[in-house]
Amino acid sequence: MKTAIVIGVGPDRGVGARLCKRFAADGLKVIVAGRTLSALQAVVDDITKAGGAAVPFVADATREGDIVALFDAAGDNLDLAIYNAGNNTPGKIIEMDADYFENAWRVVCFGGFLFGREAVRRMVPKKTGTLLFTGASASLRGCSGYGAFNSSKAGLRTLAQAMAKEYASDGIHVGHVVVDGAIAGDKIFSRFPDAAGREDSLIDIDGIVDAFAFLYRQPERAWSFELDVRTSKEKW
Repeated sequence: MKTAIVIGVGPDRGVGARLCKRFAADGLKVIVAGRTLSALQAVVDDITKAGGAAVPFVADATREGDIVALFDAAGDNLDLAIYNAGNNTPGKIIEMDADYFENAWRVVCFGGFLFGREAVRRMVPKKTGTLLFTGASASLRGCSGYGAFNSSKAGLRTLAQAMAKEYASDGIHVGHVVVDGAIAGDKIFSRFPDAAGREDSLIDIDGIVDAFAFLYRQPERAWSFELDVRTSKEKW
């Protein structure tokens, strides 16, 4: 059975959890990774009840030892790795503590480096595998009030693009999904309860997952590096 790793898994109504469930339904064994065991176990329980294969793995994306151990746990059948860890870090630069800015970079960009490096270290010898990163509109442009988030997401995108070019000849497909807008998930609804009344302006989670699944299924002679997903109402 081919194995997938998804890191950045939280509540059920979230991109990470839905990615795990989709690829488990498609027949992959999924290693469900994140920082909170209870959330990971809930996703694993849903997958196993539906007849799929999944195991939880508690890991901090910014800790090298955690990420090495995560990929060691995947074994020899690793075929898909998805970096979905991130943090939306607003704030004006003039008011920003250095630790705040550094943490934004560590979670989004440095963590992506650790994850991507360990993925290709295991995929390159086999000459096959798919490595995907979750991006945002912040990956493409700076926005006032979000300098830490913008710069870290842009760094992640550039890293992903460099890896796509560096490892294509080794049979590794590296892709990046730009999520342009707010997502109809638990994070939005818990912070803004009235958002449920305007779901048509929020991006559908399953639609985002479709983009990842599409990239994963692409044949070697027709690879895409990047897809962007937004609602019809989003201005871009």
